[in-house]
Amino acid sequence: MELNCSTAEATLAWAGQQNPGNWIGHSHFVALACKNIAANCSDMDADQAYCFGLLHDIGRYAGVSSERHLIDGYRFCMERGWKKAGQICISHAFMIQDIHTSIGIFDVSKEDFRFMENFIQTAVYDDYDRLVQLCDALALPTGFCLLEKRFVDVTLRYGVHPATIDRWKKTLELKNLFEKRIGGSVYTLLPGVLENSFSLEVTV
Repeated sequence: MELNCSTAEATLAWAGQQNPGNWIGHSHFVALACKNIAANCSDMDADQAYCFGLLHDIGRYAGVSSERHLIDGYRFCMERGWKKAGQICISHAFMIQDIHTSIGIFDVSKEDFRFMENFIQTAVYDDYDRLVQLCDALALPTGFCLLEKRFVDVTLRYGVHPATIDRWKKTLELKNLFEKRIGGSVYTLLPGVLENSFSLEVTV
């Protein structure tokens, strides 16, 4: 099956029926952020970036999980021949290429843990990996947000991890990287970012 905007949207809609939740809205906004930023980078394909954003959390179709959704998504995409999307299902959680920087729980088998550890260490990241990593931190289920709001949102849910500050620093580096590429602030490409960032609504 060819991966394009239509198939990615249909796949996410199907996944939302399997396991409804805030992750669906989050995935839509990640995808839109990816599309808008990639459209302003001369050597990136906006539709491709959109697809990768839609599918980055697709492993959640299998039910509520922590880090298991990463490998579930990888396998889901690889079975369909979507190799890059499969990589991003794992890489989006590791802007630092070290499995021990994870803030989640490894609810996977020992074999799967070892596979993921090696995969993360040896993966070759490109700008699509990096873009989804950034946009994952720019999107709440209700819309776009400032990075700092997303940082707090995630920390309130997952707690403070030894790698938390390093992950924040890396994400800010990614923001700077893409802002140099587009020649301005990424926030100018995210409609409603200020309104949503200062909303009192609490996400779970």
